[in-house]
Amino acid sequence: MENVWTLAALWVGLALVATLLAIWFRISTALTEIVVGTVAQLVIGAFFIKGGLGSQTNWITFLAGTGAIVLTFLAGAELDPVIFRLKWKEAFVVGLVGFFGPFLGCTAIAHYILRWPIMPSWLAGVALSTTSVAVVYAVMLELGFNTTEFGKAILAACFVNDLGTVIALGLIFSPFTLRTVIFVIAAVVIFAALPFLTPWFFRRYGGRVSELEAKYILFLLFGMGGLAVWAGSEAVLPAYIIGMVLAGTVGNDHVLVRRLRTLTFGLLTPFYFIRAGSFVSVPALVGAPLVFVILFFAKMLSKVVGLLPAVRAFKYERNEGFYYTLMMSTGLTFGTISALFGLNHGIINQAQYSFLVATVIGSAVIPTMIANAFFMPRHLLRKREVEQSAVDAEVTADAMEGGSA
Repeated sequence: MENVWTLAALWVGLALVATLLAIWFRISTALTEIVVGTVAQLVIGAFFIKGGLGSQTNWITFLAGTGAIVLTFLAGAELDPVIFRLKWKEAFVVGLVGFFGPFLGCTAIAHYILRWPIMPSWLAGVALSTTSVAVVYAVMLELGFNTTEFGKAILAACFVNDLGTVIALGLIFSPFTLRTVIFVIAAVVIFAALPFLTPWFFRRYGGRVSELEAKYILFLLFGMGGLAVWAGSEAVLPAYIIGMVLAGTVGNDHVLVRRLRTLTFGLLTPFYFIRAGSFVSVPALVGAPLVFVILFFAKMLSKVVGLLPAVRAFKYERNEGFYYTLMMSTGLTFGTISALFGLNHGIINQAQYSFLVATVIGSAVIPTMIANAFFMPRHLLRKREVEQSAVDAEVTADAMEGGSA
């Protein structure tokens, strides 16, 4: 399809359909975008347009890549530094157990049971080791757990889990050369300077209609991404660290975060998730469904077996422990990023990619549904409502007292 605007209308139309489906079925928009991309590529490629959605078009590739980078940055920027300092031990224990269990378990299953070569097996371990910050954050926000200590602890553990994934992806699959050394040194210097430079720069030049803050962040993300690609790595990897480093600055600027979310979820991430879904081979899944079943249960069992005792060690009750564990067992954003990285770099083939993405999608839906249906710790929400009512009553009393004075 040579008409750029017609192709753009098709992709944005698919994104709109995916958003409506997410609203109707009350699930993650990212999930519906992946599914819509898979179905649209199959139907349009078979009956209407040769080549389907044109996922390899340069401008679509750029928008999709930018979406992955900015989304990864926002995930890092959502980290609450105060909660992380209070819950650092729990976050590291639960997060690392949540990473290493499926990383090693799924790698072994892929290599010894599915007979995948060693490098695709390691890639499977990385892709299935993730937890979904996007899914967990959306659930916490929708239910109100994001304002509770319980919900913030889960999010902190998710960050540690996904940080392990980011580091593993970089260490295992990036070539170690002189360029790598230069990249690491430059990254350390820049990451150390950003918490001091950024607040000063925003105070000095920010707050204007020209959106200097957004341009500054995009410059950092593109610059570090370009340096990462030059070093043989992936552009998305530095974005997560930049987000974590700037969590205290960008994360607390709610207006800036809202603007970045509008840009990201309104324009960029639909191209990323629809494109990721378009690479899924439905014939490969239909031809070997047992592979999907094996990978799915490998991820779920390796997550739950390790996480449940680790979570229980921090004195969570039965429902709280199971809910915490199931939320940590979800996967979506970093799983698809890792799988797409493997496909783009020739580490896995399209059939293996299809199995991994299907497993990631399943792990985003099934644990979330089970957790919310059977193990939701509603007493924490009631406790939050009582505490909020007490705060509101105190504020009202102070206001009345001030008025009478």
